[in-house]
Amino acid sequence: MQTRFLGKSDLAISPLGLGTWAIAGSGWEFAWGPQDDKAAIAAIHHALERGFNWIDTAAVYGLGHAEEIVGQALRKMAPSRRPYLFTKCSLVWDRNGRVSHCLERTSIRRELEASLRRLQVDVIDLYQIHWPAFPSAATQGTIEEAIGALEELRREGKIRHIGVSNFDVEQMRRARAVAPIASLQPPYSMLMRGIEQDILPYCAAENIGVIAYSPLQSGLLTGSMTRERLATLPEDDWRKSRSADYREPRLTQNLALVEQLRSVGSRHGRTPAEVALAWALRAPAVTGVIVGARRPAQIDGLVGAMELRLSPSEIREIEAKIPDGASSNVPEPRQA
Repeated sequence: MQTRFLGKSDLAISPLGLGTWAIAGSGWEFAWGPQDDKAAIAAIHHALERGFNWIDTAAVYGLGHAEEIVGQALRKMAPSRRPYLFTKCSLVWDRNGRVSHCLERTSIRRELEASLRRLQVDVIDLYQIHWPAFPSAATQGTIEEAIGALEELRREGKIRHIGVSNFDVEQMRRARAVAPIASLQPPYSMLMRGIEQDILPYCAAENIGVIAYSPLQSGLLTGSMTRERLATLPEDDWRKSRSADYREPRLTQNLALVEQLRSVGSRHGRTPAEVALAWALRAPAVTGVIVGARRPAQIDGLVGAMELRLSPSEIREIEAKIPDGASSNVPEPRQA
């Protein structure tokens, strides 16, 4: 398996990293429905056994619960076997679980200390600002204040590298005027290609690593999401109520794209999900992609993407089925 350095950092990462949004459990605003913690821990261990060498999480996932699960999974692992740990700040919550957005220095320092405790580590490899501004929520503080706080934490040895998530080019320029950033975490999939226009070229030119999230469009491109399964999603699964891709008129076109992925994958003995991930990884500026798994068996249907190389003709076949408008799509409002 090949690894690539994340931007100008010393983090040599695998093509796939494990995301933890879906394992955060129920009872918070952006939940994916109930989750068994033992299955989540088993999925983490299995991903590491299959070659993943980084985990991406965030304080807000499950209001701290996802970080706690990661900490439990890695607690007894020897330091030499531990993966890189990436987490995020800026989304905070009150005692009633209401999420708000804060870029103030004191808030970020509190968040970092809480994440260290939940993850049971002394240093975080990549600490990222989750959002520069959160849709439908007022922001306290500025990008410059937040990046300044992260640079202080880096100099203190509590984080190794600074990253940003959901930033546009101008916001990255503002961040980089304060301190170097190792990476950007943007949304990127066949159904959300807006970063191809200016963000990916900028990151390539400035040697900023890119770790893309939602490359499977929150499960839609895995090949396992059918109309029947969609109808049975728990009521607190955010995809059921908030995602336009899971509703008509987009749903029919998206499922037709999945069938094209299945056809291409069958030639290689690969799943539709592996084809979708290989497509995202084809972009030279993309260092790695984040995939979620709620149980170990799901990892086995993803890991082949690390070695799969699509031919130019296969890429053309796939892209002929991508619905119109995907090139301008941006993150859906309030997507965590």
